[in-house]
Amino acid sequence: MDKYKVLIGLEMHCEISKTNTKVFSSARNSYDDTPNTNIRPVDMAFPGTLPVVNKEAVRKALMASIILNCKQPEYIYFERKNYYYPDLPKGFQITQETKPAPVGIYGELTYEVGEETKTIRVNNIHLEEDAASSTHHEDTTTINYNRAGVPLLELVTEPDFHSAEEAVSFLETMRSIYQYANISEADSKKGQIRCDVNVSIMDASLDEKDPKNWGTKIEIKNVNSFGGVRDAINYEIKRQIELKEDGKYDEMEQQTRRFDEESGTTIYMRSKVDAIDYKYFVEPNIPKFKLDKKWLEEIKATIPPLATERRDKYINELGVSPRDAKIIVKEKPLADYFEETVSLGANPQSAANWINSIILGHLNKMEKTIEELFLTPKMLKDLIDLVESSKISGKQAKEVLTKSLEEEKDPVKLVSELGMSQITDEGELTKIIKEVIEENPTQLESYKKNPKLFDYFVGQVMKKTRGKANPALSAKILKQELDK
Repeated sequence: MDKYKVLIGLEMHCEISKTNTKVFSSARNSYDDTPNTNIRPVDMAFPGTLPVVNKEAVRKALMASIILNCKQPEYIYFERKNYYYPDLPKGFQITQETKPAPVGIYGELTYEVGEETKTIRVNNIHLEEDAASSTHHEDTTTINYNRAGVPLLELVTEPDFHSAEEAVSFLETMRSIYQYANISEADSKKGQIRCDVNVSIMDASLDEKDPKNWGTKIEIKNVNSFGGVRDAINYEIKRQIELKEDGKYDEMEQQTRRFDEESGTTIYMRSKVDAIDYKYFVEPNIPKFKLDKKWLEEIKATIPPLATERRDKYINELGVSPRDAKIIVKEKPLADYFEETVSLGANPQSAANWINSIILGHLNKMEKTIEELFLTPKMLKDLIDLVESSKISGKQAKEVLTKSLEEEKDPVKLVSELGMSQITDEGELTKIIKEVIEENPTQLESYKKNPKLFDYFVGQVMKKTRGKANPALSAKILKQELDK
């Protein structure tokens, strides 16, 4: 592997899900509706129909452009990309291709890969309309045109990644940005994020800044999960190195492949020796418009705190450990859940502990998201209060929370049902402890000679109270009574 350097470029597609309507029509932008109900004549390019640009989609696209430190154009315009496929009812796609048409060009993003930071160059980010969605059955293919015309952001990077880990970390960072900026839910399960991956290798001794030294670029189309991206890249690197070692790499043509998740391999689709002629031209039905600099400043001012800002706040202001803060901010809905719990008065570090240890484990096991969780922030806060006030122990809280998640029951009610409330009344505990000492005269005499028998009495107190005695308080009183 040291003999070769890997060059990876990404084309990340993300639907803008936070708009009421599609990018060029009044049809609803909604994922869960009945198939083929969110469609208008303009989405099908019927004669006499004209597209109208969705201002909110442009605003969110420009916000992404600003976050990525891109240069915004003086004028925005759209182009037609012509090709024929069943999921493209118009026979063309309205997009942005020719510079400076895209909403953002020549940007960069600094992000974290493990404990390191890396800066990636962004070639462009542009706004376009999505195609319809195809579902392949055993002997047929059905098409849902609800997705046709949904606003779509395409982000194109330079080939600055050198490993699958770097590429996936970048995609996770971008998903986080889209979520925190309220641009998109960025839910891969809904097909809102898709990725094309370009992979090549070159001799490690050569200068990667010179494109002449780059190897043959292989494009892997439409990878639908980050795990798929990781596996596809790793397989393709291995495949290309083997070709190189066998002396067959130079014979390999530029090509498009797909990733087969079942076999974990990339499969040849078509050659890319000759570029497909999409016959780009300026979209005649959408006049170009000048981008107001004042509007850009307004958009910039509305960018909410992103994941890194929230993480720093949790660490520096709320006292959450760096490790816990990093986990919490990975998904915006999780961070929102945490913040609501804290806003209700819960101890921040305690909330982080319970979320990261028990709740996330449950969600992963059940393959659910935090939005689908029965346990509300208020319920979690109330459980934390029981622990903080010493009404139940941490061990009991763990048992209750696990049972609450499994059975979808209010944890506070469970505490009552299970009779777990701790005895914290000093007078009551003193009475119980005196009874224990009186019932164990032999052990008391032994304790006078061997203080290690203290634990025996602790156990008896817990047995007598069925584990309800407050550990710290009962230990204090027990020591006082034994030493009299």
